[in-house]
Amino acid sequence: MADITRRFGFRHLRSTPTSHIRHLRGGQLAHEGTGLAFWFRPLAAAISEVPADDRELAMMFHARTADFQDLAVQATVTYRISDPTTAATRLDFGIDPDTGSWRAEPLAQLGTLLTETAQQHALQLIARTPLADTLVNGVTAVRERIAEGLAAEPRLAEIGVSVLAVRVTAVRPEAEMERALRTPAREQVQQEADRATYERRAVAVERERTIAENELASQIELARREEELVAQRGTNARREAEQKAAADAVRTDADAARRTRMAVAEAEAAGTLTAQQAEAARSLGEAKAAAEAAWLAAHQQAGPEVLQALALIRLAEHLPRIDSITLTPDVLTGLLTRLTAPAGPTAPAGPTAPGEPVR
Repeated sequence: MADITRRFGFRHLRSTPTSHIRHLRGGQLAHEGTGLAFWFRPLAAAISEVPADDRELAMMFHARTADFQDLAVQATVTYRISDPTTAATRLDFGIDPDTGSWRAEPLAQLGTLLTETAQQHALQLIARTPLADTLVNGVTAVRERIAEGLAAEPRLAEIGVSVLAVRVTAVRPEAEMERALRTPAREQVQQEADRATYERRAVAVERERTIAENELASQIELARREEELVAQRGTNARREAEQKAAADAVRTDADAARRTRMAVAEAEAAGTLTAQQAEAARSLGEAKAAAEAAWLAAHQQAGPEVLQALALIRLAEHLPRIDSITLTPDVLTGLLTRLTAPAGPTAPAGPTAPGEPVR
């Protein structure tokens, strides 16, 4: 929008580089161009401001396909006023000399013209195309058809408007139809997901089975090795017992042989000792017998007094030890009486055995 200032009943206009200004004074062209700045009298001036930059026009309209399904088309058209002079004469781009704003709405009028023209060409295409084909190829087909239709529209060329680009952002059916169309794809995706899940589970089950088989094989191998270990331990124990029994047998045989040799030696020694003892006993017996004979012979030749004396000696030898003895007068009187009494006739003394007291 142009910038207009007031000075002493005059007006000063300063436009932007993207605005085309057309100034008429008294019906005659006074100024025309972009980026102008000039003074003018408001009562005698007719000024038009035509935008010379690229403009974006968003549009949305509904269409019906060949199978009677409603679609919503959303598109954007980029246009430019390539002939501002012609546009200023065909559309009302006049501005207020005091405020600089448009007196009418030329851009809205131009937008309505572009929207209706694009919608007309899009509806002609969509009305002959089924819904499925429109959803698959509709964006490209509608864009090309709108671009071709706007480029060939004579009215746009007459007012100096050029279409630079057309973009179709969406071609969508109604919400219920869109959900219905999504259902098969969703079901297929769900089936693929279920199939992938089942395959994953099958792979997991197979792996678990393999792991279980490996564990079972390991347990079987461990049991077999334990059995071999038990058998080997039994064999070792049996061998140890056999070796121990053999060693005990050898040791027993050695002990028996040693004891046999000792018994034989002891028997031989005992036999020799017995013979010697027997000889010694015989010699001792002979010596004792000779002594007894000599003793008896000696006693037979001795008198009774001698025999009594010997008997008293033998008796004294066998009496116990007497530390002290007390003799009473009675005992001493009787003893002296017996000693002093005359001896009577005695029986002839026979021979006595050694150690037997003489009577």
